[in-house]
Amino acid sequence: MKPSNKKHLMGYLAASTLLCTAAFAQDVNLMAGVEARPDNNTTVAAGAFQKDGPWTIAMSHFGVNANTWTVQTAHEAQGIADGDDRIANFVMLDANFDQAKQVADIEDLLTQNPDVLIVMPVTGTSADAGIQKAIDAGIPVVVHTGRTEIKNFTVEIQGGAENFGRVMGDFIVDQLGAEGRIWVLRGLPSHPEDINRYNGLLQSLEGTGIEIVQEDHGNWVYDLGKSLCETFYLNDPNVDAIWSSGADMTRACVDVLTEFGADIPPITGEGNNGFFGQWIEQGYPSISAEYSPSQAAAGVRAAIALLEGQEMQKHYIYEPEGWDVAKATEFYRDELSANVWWPTELPEETLQKLYGN
Repeated sequence: MKPSNKKHLMGYLAASTLLCTAAFAQDVNLMAGVEARPDNNTTVAAGAFQKDGPWTIAMSHFGVNANTWTVQTAHEAQGIADGDDRIANFVMLDANFDQAKQVADIEDLLTQNPDVLIVMPVTGTSADAGIQKAIDAGIPVVVHTGRTEIKNFTVEIQGGAENFGRVMGDFIVDQLGAEGRIWVLRGLPSHPEDINRYNGLLQSLEGTGIEIVQEDHGNWVYDLGKSLCETFYLNDPNVDAIWSSGADMTRACVDVLTEFGADIPPITGEGNNGFFGQWIEQGYPSISAEYSPSQAAAGVRAAIALLEGQEMQKHYIYEPEGWDVAKATEFYRDELSANVWWPTELPEETLQKLYGN
């Protein structure tokens, strides 16, 4: 059992001690690993959206119950909102990965005249009309964990989906010496995160002799991932590596190959407690791409920073390096369920309540 000091909590917003109370943009600490985009960036002026509390912050979530990761994002966002007495109302609506519902959700949220609107887009266009309506009404908009075609939001925090795909893709290229046959398990069809992670993989494979021989969408969930890997194996078991866009699908594919008595080839994963336990126990070659559910907490922090009047950048990126099994071992908690995702900002009490075995 790991000790409770393995919580790996992230930093909170830092206030500047310079001549005014508003912090300079470089001092806004949204989440460990999140930093201002180094090029083609613009500044949100200090005080542009400053407002005394109490505040109403509205959030359109792309799909709370889609998988265990999305469930945790909702807890991470709610935790930050609950910890700030200035937030009188934190209203989160679940689009359930439905474009039409996200359109309606944002309309509903705007009728409550929120001080900030936070959006996690279902698709690249599902939130565009709502974002425009909010901006026209003078309501700042924070976009994270998904991209939009419209670019007049106030602040965005993007998890570097191409980076995520490349971290995994580069690992596979290295493992195979740039030659071989791979399976590809993608996420939810049409979701910006799936499209851009896949683009990152293609960037890694460009110029190599690696061939994608079987590919399908597993929606980032265990059951569908298992079904796909069973189908892939029965179609043609000859595979040199597996690029999996999500750790629940990785666990499922490893379970399938184990049931068939097959060797586990190099396979990609991410920061999921169940995957970490499986990886540590079985020792197959893998890498964990980092994609913290605390991005949702960062979204709430960005909203708070705007209302505090802090100077910010418009574009923030989150492009961490991959983890090896040694780092996964530092985070793994055998007394918690498979459904925890790392790194997290949830306090120990909440982790035990939600995920304690």
